[in-house]
Amino acid sequence: MLPPVVAGVDGSVQSLAAAEWAAREAALRGRALRLVHAWNWQPRSSEGEGEHAVQRYLGRRILRQAEDRVRAGCPTVRLTDEQVEGPATPALLRAAEQAELLVLGSRGLSGFTGLLAGSVALGVVAKATRPVVLVRAEEQGERPPGADGGASALTGHGDVVLGLDLNDPCDEVIEFAFEAARLRHARLRVVHAWQTPSAISLGPGDVGLVDEVLQGQEWQGFMSAVLQTWRDKYPGTTVLETVTEGRAATTLVRAASAASLVVVGHRLTDRPTFPRIGPVTHAAVHRVTCPVAVVPHG
Repeated sequence: MLPPVVAGVDGSVQSLAAAEWAAREAALRGRALRLVHAWNWQPRSSEGEGEHAVQRYLGRRILRQAEDRVRAGCPTVRLTDEQVEGPATPALLRAAEQAELLVLGSRGLSGFTGLLAGSVALGVVAKATRPVVLVRAEEQGERPPGADGGASALTGHGDVVLGLDLNDPCDEVIEFAFEAARLRHARLRVVHAWQTPSAISLGPGDVGLVDEVLQGQEWQGFMSAVLQTWRDKYPGTTVLETVTEGRAATTLVRAASAASLVVVGHRLTDRPTFPRIGPVTHAAVHRVTCPVAVVPHG
């Protein structure tokens, strides 16, 4: 059985938007959708069982609300749901292990009962071994038809934007972006930003090109070489390559202004006790308004 798309829900506006986006993604991928609601029960008195029953009732209501939202927007998707006990971050990480991808609201309810507070979403992104997509409540469907990366008048999908680190191009991240573009019949816009190395930052085998034009051409040639295999594998996908000088985070956020999805990578560290995400991924999660897919890699 194919792994489902999983959406974490907590009753917040953000998580409802995430559930709706996840339903559309599940339909695109031919997968089922699984809604997961997590809550942390720690009985401290003889009335603990009563509190347990209340939490399950509230969880059932939250799941039903998400189901109604999904059915209204995507009535044909195969849908299941589940309540799980335990702290939100580990519960969602366990759910992600069996998923094609995990979809979360970028922020959720605050306080003890909140599932998808910003810190939880970031904690999941930092530790997940499967792709995680963060969705904002402001993101209402796909972009309207328009130029310069706006949605296609035929498909309704804006460009998929891939932030590619040419110093560490990872197949998992590139493949996710190409597949997302193929499913949407959208263009794939690949962006990379480079900065002129200083004499101090040059390694013993590096060559410092004085002419910035030549440096740009070198990076452009490298990007084309990296992407050629994927162009051959996805011949029906239009690929736009952009190499520019500047800060990677700023360049990616600017390119994402008219996108339907942004794809970035996240290297899994060998120190799981102190999970972190890189500065470019951090900028995308906090500053990009369209859904952001964070794809882990080794």
